[in-house]
Amino acid sequence: MTTNDWMNLGIGIGVLLVGIGVLVAGIALARTLGRLNRTLAIVDKQIDALSGPVGKTLDHVGGVADTADQTLARLRGVVDALEGSLTPAIQNLGAVIVGVSAGLRRLVTGRTSTDES
Repeated sequence: MTTNDWMNLGIGIGVLLVGIGVLVAGIALARTLGRLNRTLAIVDKQIDALSGPVGKTLDHVGGVADTADQTLARLRGVVDALEGSLTPAIQNLGAVIVGVSAGLRRLVTGRTSTDES
């Protein structure tokens, strides 16, 4: 055997070893992907089992939020009505207090409305 033959034999063995390495890596990758596929199938089943209750809960929360919005709108209407009706009453109360205060001042000082200050 010549040097060239030994070199060709070495290259052939090297290529064979690389091929075996790629085969082993491919088998390991296939096992890993198989486990991943089984895990994802289990997760899929769990998500399917949870989707119904979660959907119902979200519908319920949406209904509660809608009810809260309606209640706030009603309260806003009540507050607006109270503000509308109480504002003139408070203004009248202010005028009454000013009148009573002036009357008390006149009573305490003994002055009448025609007296000068």
